Amino acid sequence: MVGPEVVKRLHRKANAERWGVTPERFAAVLESSLGHAFPEGTTPNGTERYLSSLHLDDLALATACTDGHDAAWEHFIREHRPVLYRSADAIDKTGGAREAADSLYAELFGLSERDGKRRSLFRYFHGRSSLATWLRAVLSQRYVDRLRSTKRLEPLPTDDHAAALPAPEAVALERGRFFQLIERTLAAAVARLEPRDRLRLACYYAQNLTLAQIGRTLREHEATTSRHLARTRRVIREDVEQQLKQTGISEAEIAECFATVSADAGPLDLAEILPGPRKNASQERST
Repeated sequence: MVGPEVVKRLHRKANAERWGVTPERFAAVLESSLGHAFPEGTTPNGTERYLSSLHLDDLALATACTDGHDAAWEHFIREHRPVLYRSADAIDKTGGAREAADSLYAELFGLSERDGKRRSLFRYFHGRSSLATWLRAVLSQRYVDRLRSTKRLEPLPTDDHAAALPAPEAVALERGRFFQLIERTLAAAVARLEPRDRLRLACYYAQNLTLAQIGRTLREHEATTSRHLARTRRVIREDVEQQLKQTGISEAEIAECFATVSADAGPLDLAEILPGPRKNASQERST
């Protein structure tokens, strides 16, 4: 049971009143998150430490969207639609994942009902990661599920066919190799960027800042920030592709590297590759 003083403090920290989320409603959401993380219970100190580590503002927003708060939903669409579309384009550059991104909104809004209540996908968000990170993970899973359902309609190849499915151990080893290749080449590509370009990436992908927030930090227009990010992404991809070619792997394997990491980033952590934005931001302003 989360104490009322703890709820009050976390409710205020999350600015939950902005979305019409009452302390009582927020307490129920906190209890749900706590129960999901510690099904067998935890100590009072452990409880407060865990709850304080949550992305509380995102949790409040998701709660309000679940409850049908119009302003919260509009804010979610405005701030997170670009996140979903960028993720979709990273997963499938032909646009195939955009459909999965669009259909995800119906699940998030909760078109299906049970006992007269909308069943929103947001009920599975517990605040342990940022909302942007959670959305990317859900989108990747939906896209993979769709591919699998499509594959089920195709006849399986014979064992001696070139397209026969490899053994699970071989798949795991191959995925591990792809992750190592992408991580190593991505780190090298990022290290070769100009400091200001690295800073934009860190703000956008590691800290989930909006284009407007980055623009204010770097004293440039939002549109300028967007153009520089697009250019930097192209530079990184070209650099990574060139490095991968130098390792001697085929074009098909390079494509598989990108597809594997896009569908499931696994152990790849951008926060470890990108610089800390606060420190660099102060450095940028002083130059």
